Amino acid sequence: MASSTTMGENHGEIKNPRQVVKMLLTELQDEGVGAKVRRSIGRPELRSLDPFLLLDEFQVSPPAGFPDHPHRGFETVTYMLEGAFTHQDFAGHKGTIQAGDVQWMTAGRGIVHSEMPAGPGVQKGLQLWINLSSKDKMIEPRYQELQSKDITEAEKDGVFVRIIAGEAFGARSPVYTRTPTLYMDFTMQPGSHLQLPIPENWNSFAYIIDGEGIFGNEKSAPVKSHHCIVFGSGDGIEVWNKSDTALRFALVGGQPLNEPVLQHGPFVMNTRAEIRQAMGDYYTGRNGFERAQHWQSDQ
Repeated sequence: MASSTTMGENHGEIKNPRQVVKMLLTELQDEGVGAKVRRSIGRPELRSLDPFLLLDEFQVSPPAGFPDHPHRGFETVTYMLEGAFTHQDFAGHKGTIQAGDVQWMTAGRGIVHSEMPAGPGVQKGLQLWINLSSKDKMIEPRYQELQSKDITEAEKDGVFVRIIAGEAFGARSPVYTRTPTLYMDFTMQPGSHLQLPIPENWNSFAYIIDGEGIFGNEKSAPVKSHHCIVFGSGDGIEVWNKSDTALRFALVGGQPLNEPVLQHGPFVMNTRAEIRQAMGDYYTGRNGFERAQHWQSDQ
């Protein structure tokens, strides 16, 4: 089921290309138990970008990982780049996502889960946190999982795209986005050029996975891998690959919620009282966390 927000045709001229207004080089930091992440959104220089709360590029080797932990009030989107991760939660849901697969988890009123490497060696991926509006924060948890073969793909003029959410080149993802969102994995061949409309009232950013590209202004310096760039206002983005190797980047955009954001670790609500409620519910096993006290993953 697609989002009810129409993004329009994702080709044609961009009249007012979005320019890069912020650029961050990510650095490895510790997270979970023994895991390493490159965090862009969610660090002091970029606390959030409404409706986005966090973006991590993770790399994890056993026995490291993300053991049992709770969430409330937002969504997590895990996109595997290399290897595989196994997920297990207190409602009995368990599955493994491989390279190219996506898990879109709506935590809603509460989930406790674990995320651990499914095999030897380094497992790599991206995890994005998307805020939920106040009316959706206490909905029942749900999952949307797409295997790599089921992700919509399109190609035009040397630009290949995997559409995790949203629409590009006339193709659309089947993922339903409760908070209107686009999420795409672009690979641009040397010499290629991309123009992609984005609704003018949305926030947007890109994370360079591999290679280097020129964003927003053809005369600007190329941006290299592990950089996160935030775009300003405009009706779309424009990207050039003037290097001699392929450029791969994730493009993410979303409609701002324009609501207060109170975050305490894995709980994201609108008020301090709601955060206290979430912590109390988790520790006492109420309001969605009834199974939390007696459940433990077998990972």
